[in-house]
Amino acid sequence: MITLYIRRGCPYCAKTVATAEMLDIPFEEKDIDEEGVSEELEARGGKLQAPYMADSETGTEMYESDAIVTYLHEHFGKDT
Repeated sequence: MITLYIRRGCPYCAKTVATAEMLDIPFEEKDIDEEGVSEELEARGGKLQAPYMADSETGTEMYESDAIVTYLHEHFGKDT
């Protein structure tokens, strides 16, 4: 399961969500402005930065929208 930590209004976060939706990937979205989510993200990734992706199937976790988009295309693209 893919989890995307995002902040509403962030264009980089919107890009990762749009990619996941375009590729029809089931994912959980967590808004870091909601209570407890920012602490969860910081404990998980070491800093409070969005977007952040965690893939529970592979154990892969990363920041940076371009890296996340590339990962999603490589692992969930229709030609994989």
